[in-house]
Amino acid sequence: MVLRVGEENLTVAHTLLRAPVLAGWSIDDVRRRVEAGEIVDADGIPIDPDAPVVRPIPVYLYRDLPSEPVVPFEMPVLHVDERLIVVDKPHFLATMPRGAHVTQTALVRLRRKFGDDVAPVHRLDRLTAGVLLFTRRPHVRAAYQDLFAHRRVTKEYRALAPADSSLATVTRVENRIEKGAGDLRARVVDGAVNAISDIALESVRDDGLGIYRLVPSTGRTHQLRLHMAGLGAPIVDDPLYPEVDRERVAASVDDFTRPLRLLAYSVAFDDPLTGERRCFTSGRTL
Repeated sequence: MVLRVGEENLTVAHTLLRAPVLAGWSIDDVRRRVEAGEIVDADGIPIDPDAPVVRPIPVYLYRDLPSEPVVPFEMPVLHVDERLIVVDKPHFLATMPRGAHVTQTALVRLRRKFGDDVAPVHRLDRLTAGVLLFTRRPHVRAAYQDLFAHRRVTKEYRALAPADSSLATVTRVENRIEKGAGDLRARVVDGAVNAISDIALESVRDDGLGIYRLVPSTGRTHQLRLHMAGLGAPIVDDPLYPEVDRERVAASVDDFTRPLRLLAYSVAFDDPLTGERRCFTSGRTL
């Protein structure tokens, strides 16, 4: 933030307290944060809270992180080299910080271990588990991200859903999916096709549920979940499709005993820097 000169000759501490983002702070709070090195100037040096503000001054501060329930699942590293890190992301762990999920994310876990240059190549929904790629160096990031942007990656998913023998052969689903801001669910709408998935029942369990193989050609938000529900085989423990489970959605803490049974099973591509064929497969089961 930038501290600006007001009508009065205020100190840095008093000017900070006028900022809406620091509502509820006291002078003592400011002093404690300065002593802890959490409020600094552009050079990273703790500011003097008693200094008068005689000109606009940029200051930087670390705000408190929200309290987050710990996601109690490990995230195995499937592969690591000088360019890539590939992990087997668990259910309920977000790919990167967003909204209420900050420290409990795959990105933060990896940066704590491998450093701040780690960045995601693509994303998985928080409720989806499976293969997720990150780069280790900024200069290689664009090359790997372009693979996903230009659909030069073969992605396979597995899902657990009610078995439907009519889906034993590959069924292609093609439609248009849009998701509005503030809407929990994506929706099928009229218009040009932007979502394509090939879906097939692979095996049937004794309990009448089936393991499905899903191969998306596109990557719309909630695409596979919406396509499975549209086929009459909604994914087990999906809180949004075909109907919203309002009790689960409203819960302040996830029910870790009921993960969405959707798994990003494998990712395969030709390495853009070496030409080598790369394939990574999840070790998780449904």
